[in-house]
Amino acid sequence: MHTNPIFPARKFLLSLAAAVGLLFLAGCQGIVLTNLTPGSLPENPSQIYTITLRVTPKIQTIAPGTLQPYIVIDGQNHQMTKSALGENLYEYEYQLPAGRDEIRYYFIVKYQIEGNGTRTPGETYSELTSARVVRRYVLSLEVNRGPVGARISVLGRGFTPQDVIYLDNNPARTVFESPNALSFFVPALPAGQNYRVMLGSAAGNSPVGTFRIDSSTITVMPSSLTLRTRERQALTFTIANPAPAGGLLLDVTTDVPDSVIMPEVIVPQGQSSVTVTVEGGRPGSGSLFLRGYGSGEVSVPVTVSAN
Repeated sequence: MHTNPIFPARKFLLSLAAAVGLLFLAGCQGIVLTNLTPGSLPENPSQIYTITLRVTPKIQTIAPGTLQPYIVIDGQNHQMTKSALGENLYEYEYQLPAGRDEIRYYFIVKYQIEGNGTRTPGETYSELTSARVVRRYVLSLEVNRGPVGARISVLGRGFTPQDVIYLDNNPARTVFESPNALSFFVPALPAGQNYRVMLGSAAGNSPVGTFRIDSSTITVMPSSLTLRTRERQALTFTIANPAPAGGLLLDVTTDVPDSVIMPEVIVPQGQSSVTVTVEGGRPGSGSLFLRGYGSGEVSVPVTVSAN
């Protein structure tokens, strides 16, 4: 019987080609790697950050139990572990070295391909990517509406005493509470409108949210003041509703600052009125102004004469 020696060689070559084809298919299409880690990671005190990967097999020839995902950081391979959050999810807890705020990494997934009774090793790589640790960020406004003068809290991280809150580019009086909290007093802007709230600092601007200024009314008694130099008189401000948490700042201005001596006016939390003492300064006449109330502005005429 004549045996053709070409047939076994051809069979071997065909088997090898099939195995290489399966390997190529697995590397290009057989597994999909999806990075679930955001590009910005809020800073945490432990400086440990979770990097999450989804591995989705797309072919049936990957041998069960052979998937081995790794993350490569600074040239070092670290094996990832299965996540309890869902199937095909893998995680790695990375301890960020001191002095760094960026993680550059990529993934490698190793596996075995079954075909023609044999197993062939395969690998799939992801692109190089990065995540930056954000040491300064804004979480939210405490509330999203209120009247002029209301004190509003802003929660976040990395705040400094130099930070200023803006409503549509109008600076608001800003109070530094802690690195995790700021507050601001709603400035005297037209009511019934929404304003974009921005946190401004030397590090740049960060959007905070949207705030609506609600209309409010106020009465002032007496409606005018006539004083002599060094004479004092009580002035009472009454608002329509009790002051919100933190009190209500009444931003009183005047066109005769040398003639009027008076303290800052804040209606205490839960109260609807406050009384302050106004003292006459240099002789002159003008007005006290409160913007953002009623039709837009409330004025109280003031006249100061010499003794």
